[in-house]
Amino acid sequence: MFIALIYFYIYLPNATNHGKSLTVPDLTGMNMEQAEKMLAEKSLRIAINDSSYSEDAQPLSILKQFPATGEKVKEGRTIYVSINRITPTTLPLPDLVDRSLINAEVMLKSNELKIGKVYYEASPFRNLVKEMRYQGQAIYAGTRIYKGSTIDLVVGDGNASADFVVGTLIGDAYKTALLKLAGWNLHLGTIEIPEGQDTTGLTPYVYKQLPLPGDSVRIGEPIHLWIAPKGYKEPAVEIDQEND
Repeated sequence: MFIALIYFYIYLPNATNHGKSLTVPDLTGMNMEQAEKMLAEKSLRIAINDSSYSEDAQPLSILKQFPATGEKVKEGRTIYVSINRITPTTLPLPDLVDRSLINAEVMLKSNELKIGKVYYEASPFRNLVKEMRYQGQAIYAGTRIYKGSTIDLVVGDGNASADFVVGTLIGDAYKTALLKLAGWNLHLGTIEIPEGQDTTGLTPYVYKQLPLPGDSVRIGEPIHLWIAPKGYKEPAVEIDQEND
């Protein structure tokens, strides 16, 4: 009985570290050598499971960790860390030309890019992007640049002639048509769906518009759309003719 008590209440807890836990230290900002040394002193391990880039941190320094600082873990636990890349990753520059300034800002942010200076040039389309610039030079969609780069934009000031030729929306998905309208500084008028057509749960497409493509319109003018499921074609109009 005495031997059993020693085994269960003294030997076994010491052998398995039963009831003991270690506090995870803060590794943020350390390099791997520093972190390994600190964790070894606490009988913990370290492993890299990710990397990303931050211009505010030193290259190859630790950005994140799991488990987080202050959490309780068992001896021998592995702490997984994300380290800072030496250089940022690259990505293709999205096409912002002919988009509204607001839409361009959203796209830059979603691609982890920054908007820099905004230059205004004469154009009937106020805040419509005319050109993208990087480090003072024109840059074009698809060019690979570093994440976090700053892109300057040249946009219209809305002070030129107010008349222009409207483009086509026919064949575009409804959401694409709305983006085009915003980029052209036009707004949506009425929406018509042909009788017997149901767009519920589907992506509707534009099959007719008014004013027609090629018509002259003014900034702010409404564009009326007819939408239906993809592939829909408007029935031909039959004209009755009377015999003389």
